Amino acid sequence: MTETVATPEADELARHAQKMAKKKAARDKIMAGKEGEKGLIIVHTGAGKGKSSSGFGMILRCIAHGMPCAVVQFIKGAWDTGERRLLTTHFSDLCQFHAMGEGFTWETQDKARDIAAARAGWEKAKELIRDPSIRMVLLDEINIALRYDYLDVGEVLAFLRSEKPPLTHVVLTGRNAKEELIEAADLVTEMTLVKHPFRAGIKGQPGVEF
Repeated sequence: MTETVATPEADELARHAQKMAKKKAARDKIMAGKEGEKGLIIVHTGAGKGKSSSGFGMILRCIAHGMPCAVVQFIKGAWDTGERRLLTTHFSDLCQFHAMGEGFTWETQDKARDIAAARAGWEKAKELIRDPSIRMVLLDEINIALRYDYLDVGEVLAFLRSEKPPLTHVVLTGRNAKEELIEAADLVTEMTLVKHPFRAGIKGQPGVEF
């Protein structure tokens, strides 16, 4: 009979297996208590890049699951973005895309026009959110409209509380999210700026920025 000799490598593998088994048992116990479904209010904010990109990633997940969804763009409506091309060209049967903005406020230089565009975007957003067949609505850059008070955050939150269907997810993106919105949201992610090529004199790149 051949005797198995323990080695340091074998001991390390055994300890790792035991550690992972304990982690799995703890994780399974936590997951066993998670049963409910809920339509989430999701906020992506912060100075770093990736807020809209993350929101569009969620939209693509919905499409992959065959879930109807919609996008309302509050600021970048005048831009020819990759997301807009992809969704309107290939997935218009599952995703409605409404480009309501006319550019950043320093581009339009017309506050009344900016407010009108924001209001039109919000009216379209309410129409989409009220439709229970639409499972996710992305309100891209709405936080900018809220920041400049083109829209009233109290009105937006009151609508989401009273009229959003129970299983509808609403994603709100843009830097400087209002504290009231952060408090009311179920999921909040803040993108932190560490480094950005714009500061080195490099303009926005297709496929990265738009």
